[in-house]
Amino acid sequence: MSKYNPLWNWIKENDTDSFKLTYAKIEKIVGLPIDHSFFKYKKELFQYGYKVRKISMKEHKMELEKVVE
Repeated sequence: MSKYNPLWNWIKENDTDSFKLTYAKIEKIVGLPIDHSFFKYKKELFQYGYKVRKISMKEHKMELEKVVE
């Protein structure tokens, strides 16, 4: 079980084609601060039907989009 499961479940339940999340919102959903390991865990997102489209370190946000099969 990943420490980011609450985030993946939140994203899956959101069921939007694409959206943006700030790091602050991610931390609020997960309940802990984001660290560099987050970028390794993002590959788990694909199992929930989404992928990371863009990560902005400068703006502290990431864009997600639904995987089209």
